[in-house]
Amino acid sequence: MKIICIGRNYTAHIAELKNERPEEPIIFIKPDSAVLPKQQDFYIPEFSDDIHYEVEVLVKIKKVGKHISEEFAPSYYDEIGLGIDFTARDLQSKLKEKGLPWEKAKGFDGAAVIGEWLSKTQFKNLNDLNFKLVKNDKVVQDGNTSLMLWKIDEIIAYVSTFFMLKKGDVIFTGTPAGVGKISPNDYLSGSLENIELFTLKIR
Repeated sequence: MKIICIGRNYTAHIAELKNERPEEPIIFIKPDSAVLPKQQDFYIPEFSDDIHYEVEVLVKIKKVGKHISEEFAPSYYDEIGLGIDFTARDLQSKLKEKGLPWEKAKGFDGAAVIGEWLSKTQFKNLNDLNFKLVKNDKVVQDGNTSLMLWKIDEIIAYVSTFFMLKKGDVIFTGTPAGVGKISPNDYLSGSLENIELFTLKIR
């Protein structure tokens, strides 16, 4: 199982981090060891003083595929979900300044929160899904998949030209604006179309 993440897929998020808008999807990988075990609190690692939350809609791949055309992409997944791409922003900034890879800032242990999964048949239009992240009873991220630069099926088609997709792979589709720092004792919860899919305590 691999975790494939799409960066800079929402215009407002690109602007808030003062990044350049990409001409094609930005892909990075998290190892399976980055998945935070279910029901476990997130512990802020010692190597960072600036861990940011990034809530994202997730897609779980159900069968093997490569060079998948966009029109056939829907047959490669049945479930969608919600999760957090935790990022050591201070470490990422240092790595980016030196032109180095981001893995240490994105793929550390516990950096991928994966909530409960839902059948995609529950929703009329996957390109019009509301989702949000609440931190200490305040909504900090409020997104809609219609604002994605690249939609789910486009992402699957693009990613599969580089990486063979396998059953159980998870795609993080990008985060909207509103990312921010976490602190000990914060409480996070994420919902998709008002269905709560995860809760998380920060230690």
